[in-house]
Amino acid sequence: MELQIFMQNLLNALQWGSFYALIALGYSLVYGVLLLINFAHGDIFMVGAYLGFFIATFLLGQYAFGLPFALDPTIIFIITLLFTMILTAGLGVTIERVAYRPLRRKGASRLYVVITALMCGLILENGNLALLGASRRSFPELLPKTVYDVGGLALSNTKLLVIVATLVVFVLLETIVRKTKLGMAMRAISYDRMAVPLMGIPIDTVIVFTFVLGSSMAALAGVLFATTYPVLEPYMGALVGWKAFIAAVLGGIGEIRGAFVGGFLLGFVEIFVAAFFPSTLRDLIAFSILLVFLSIKPTGIFGIARATKI
Repeated sequence: MELQIFMQNLLNALQWGSFYALIALGYSLVYGVLLLINFAHGDIFMVGAYLGFFIATFLLGQYAFGLPFALDPTIIFIITLLFTMILTAGLGVTIERVAYRPLRRKGASRLYVVITALMCGLILENGNLALLGASRRSFPELLPKTVYDVGGLALSNTKLLVIVATLVVFVLLETIVRKTKLGMAMRAISYDRMAVPLMGIPIDTVIVFTFVLGSSMAALAGVLFATTYPVLEPYMGALVGWKAFIAAVLGGIGEIRGAFVGGFLLGFVEIFVAAFFPSTLRDLIAFSILLVFLSIKPTGIFGIARATKI
């Protein structure tokens, strides 16, 4: 019986860690290229969830492309996911072009860019609050919930979808960063941004591509999160975003593998702490454990200390 409880908590931790991992991947991608901590990323996750809500609600209430029959909810889920990722990627590119690029071209200190990122997040949060109000919204149920009994363990189709999607995204991003020319350009910019343009690499194109990838991951996490926990509110991305950032730091900020492992590690710590201690102590104990770990290895699991020339 104790083994069964442990395995059930393990499945829950895999699901919870998947959300952190997906958002942390966006943090690491942007930091790996620009050495910028995009603190607006958690709110991009929130915007992705809301965009998914409006797209799904519209499709559920309309006949698709003039056909005399409504679309199947599963098809609507796929369309919602694709359009949400596209629109949220556009939002990420817009933030980069309007807020970050002018500062980068003027050679502004990283401190000002970080402050700008915080302001962008606050604008997204309070803009949502002003336009849509503080009332919570319920995400429509697009995937009929099915629970499988696997050796006495309850495994739902949504939980399986979240875990598998995270694994697929991790493999895809690793392949892009390690095996493609754009991925090599992304890594080159992180090492020497001044030399990259001299080699004929369009630095702005690479940065835009990075924001497209990162924002798409936030959108994917937003729709999956809303599908699993179907309650939306304007500040839903704040705490989740900060925790995903901590997961990225824990794994080694700037490393794809670090974001992936750090997200799952934070999910495991939170779920198993909540399983053995009162839920009110979950964040206190979980972050205390992580603080001790980072005091021992401040660069994170996969992080490498870099020497900075002054």
